[in-house]
Amino acid sequence: MGALAATPLLASPGEAAPRPLAAVGLDDPAKKEIAMKLVSSAENSSLDWKAQYQYIEDIGDGRGYTAGIIGFCSGTGDMLDLVQLYTDRKPGNVLAGYLPALRRVDGTDSHSGLDPNFPRDWRRAAQDTAFQQAQNDERDRVYFNPAVRQGKTDGLRALGQFAYYDAIVMHGDGDDPTSFRNIRKRALRSAKPPAQGGNETTYLNAFLDARVWAMKQEEAHSDTSRVDTAQRVFLRNGNLDLNPPLDWKVYGDSYHIG
Repeated sequence: MGALAATPLLASPGEAAPRPLAAVGLDDPAKKEIAMKLVSSAENSSLDWKAQYQYIEDIGDGRGYTAGIIGFCSGTGDMLDLVQLYTDRKPGNVLAGYLPALRRVDGTDSHSGLDPNFPRDWRRAAQDTAFQQAQNDERDRVYFNPAVRQGKTDGLRALGQFAYYDAIVMHGDGDDPTSFRNIRKRALRSAKPPAQGGNETTYLNAFLDARVWAMKQEEAHSDTSRVDTAQRVFLRNGNLDLNPPLDWKVYGDSYHIG
């Protein structure tokens, strides 16, 4: 009886063998919350990403005002798109009057037509749940969803999807050499992702190498600790599913998610 009890149960004829559970992607709500906190630690030195709806300042990177939960910029068009969406949903809001100025300063670091009251009015708008939802929706449309979609296409698990997301947040996905798509192309020259038969860890190291190269092309992004002492740490630990607990550093500050 003991020998029989130790025999593993087999699937009955015609019954499919159980499949292993698929890895949870970054779009899983719990994983997405982790992603928001990781980005906030780098962008705002805080894990409280929801406190960043009201954040706004010019950080001197040539992109004008940087604001909100994902660093929408007055000089790169995504802030204009956000305020337009908010105004489409809620005409007459406190930021609607700045749309002409946002169109004029797009592509520049100018504050023309925005100063002196735009930061104050941004913070006022950030108390409105409709503006908070607009920020969430634009973050997902422009940054989060494209990153996760490309990560899944490349056969990457949650950590790789996050590496893509963090890159597209900082660099955008335009045609310039340091954009997300060109960082990815640079990585593909030295390694293949899992979807092309490559090793996931090897490919992610190549991607992070390419990301660091891109960051160093711009003085404002030359501190690469969000890769070196965060994403690279998770990768060295083999945490490809980005499972907590997570411990990392950005700009010398330590963070923990239990």
